[in-house]
Amino acid sequence: MHLVAITLDMENYSNVLLLSSFFLLTLITITSSPAAAAEEEVVDNRSELCNTDMSSFLPPPYNNISNMACAPVWNTFILRYHKREGNLVTFILSGVYTAGWVGIGFSRDGMMVGSSAMVGWFTKEGHARIKQYFLQGRKSSQVIPDAGEIDLTKVPPAVALHGPMIHLAFQAKFETSLTRQPILLAFSTKNPNHRHLSIHEDKTTIIFDFSAGSASAEYVNPGEMKKNHGILGIFAWALLLPAGAIVARYLRHKDPLWYYLHAGIQFVGFLFALATVVLGQQLYAKINASIPAHRAIGIFVLTITILQILAFFLRPQKDAKIRRYWNWYHGWFGRIALFFGALNVVLGIQAGSAGIAWKLCYGLLIATIVITSIILETLSRMRTPETTPHPSFQMNSIS
Repeated sequence: MHLVAITLDMENYSNVLLLSSFFLLTLITITSSPAAAAEEEVVDNRSELCNTDMSSFLPPPYNNISNMACAPVWNTFILRYHKREGNLVTFILSGVYTAGWVGIGFSRDGMMVGSSAMVGWFTKEGHARIKQYFLQGRKSSQVIPDAGEIDLTKVPPAVALHGPMIHLAFQAKFETSLTRQPILLAFSTKNPNHRHLSIHEDKTTIIFDFSAGSASAEYVNPGEMKKNHGILGIFAWALLLPAGAIVARYLRHKDPLWYYLHAGIQFVGFLFALATVVLGQQLYAKINASIPAHRAIGIFVLTITILQILAFFLRPQKDAKIRRYWNWYHGWFGRIALFFGALNVVLGIQAGSAGIAWKLCYGLLIATIVITSIILETLSRMRTPETTPHPSFQMNSIS
């Protein structure tokens, strides 16, 4: 049965490319925006708690909240603060409390590791406790009590329980005036054991704007964004783009089927790679993550994939003298993109402190690609007569 060749109109193909990219970017923007309707109702309810009178249960200077800005931040948590001269800031974090501990941390890059936190709780005997912790790592043993970089003043921190709410109050001095500051919020329903914190039940990161006339907070979920960023990257660089290269290498005898499969798979892979970088840029802007190598490589490989797409539209005819140079360029740039793309996924998994499941999944995909390539290469060489020279390896060449 003969395969009927399909003629693609290049102008329409270009329009499809642009239209698909537009829809992808629009989808990313829509899915990454907050669910405003449901969130506003919760914020309104929490805003009423800003008027609570604290003069009866908090010591001075925390009991005077008349000059404090107040904002709902996350779940039942609300944050009050007051800035003074000399970069002194008074904080009161309030939230519903049943048992366990409540904490607020200050981070340079929005990440847990390397940040410092104030944590408050009540013992089973009803004694109030509040301590500073240095979050050296993610393990419980790496959360060090009575350490950290929050420069507390001589005003003792305080923790109080009033009705269903717990209130953590402390005063700190900063090197510069606070503006947009990544803040960590977390809680656990289990009490600390000999000052060592139990694993949190839930956590989040917010970017709090201390420079506004009234307090405001922008909710971000770096964990969810990092997960989506990683999934898109793995799909692009460990599945789709390598699969498209394998098709170009080992299905060239199925002409023109290999061409349409290669072009289609690589185009979808390009969209996934583009979405990976877009989401990574959003994540970088929200939490100011300092991962220069991972970010630079991501932008670099995206640039190469864009050049590959442009090369598709500029490829010369088969009998053109410069066709061999175009094949060389297209093949080697494809190799470079795949290598650095795979390397960048490894850097991302390491930088994001991903669990063993991520490493196993990525390792399984890479192993599958490598084993499949070895098997296909062996079969290809077995089918090729010894007298016939083997064609040069052109990963992404298009006839």
